[in-house]
Amino acid sequence: MWKEKLKTYDQLIALTPYERKGKTMPYTSANGYMFTLFNKDGEIGIRLSKESQATFKEKYKATIYKSHGATIKDYVLVPESMWDELELLAKYVVESYEFVMSLKSK
Repeated sequence: MWKEKLKTYDQLIALTPYERKGKTMPYTSANGYMFTLFNKDGEIGIRLSKESQATFKEKYKATIYKSHGATIKDYVLVPESMWDELELLAKYVVESYEFVMSLKSK
C-alpha cells in the first residue's frame, strides 16, 4: 500500500521542476526548507503560507499534517480525495516552493 501511494507522490513531483529526495522519507526541499513530505503512513503534506493553509483547509476539507505523531508546522495534509487531481496539486507544490523561497535562507 505504501509503495502504491509513493508512486502517486512521485507522479506529483514529476509534474513539477523539483527533485524528490529521501529514500525512506521522501521529500522536496529548497532554500534550506522542506516543502513537501511523504510520511510513513503514506500521506502527502504540502507546506503553505498561513493564508494559503486556511484557504486550502477550507476548500478541500483538509487538516494539519502529522508525521511520526508530531504536527509539522506550516503543512497541510492532502486529502486522498485529491490524489487523482495531480495537475491541481502540482500548482500547490509550486506555490509551496515559492513560499519557502520567500523565507530567510537557512
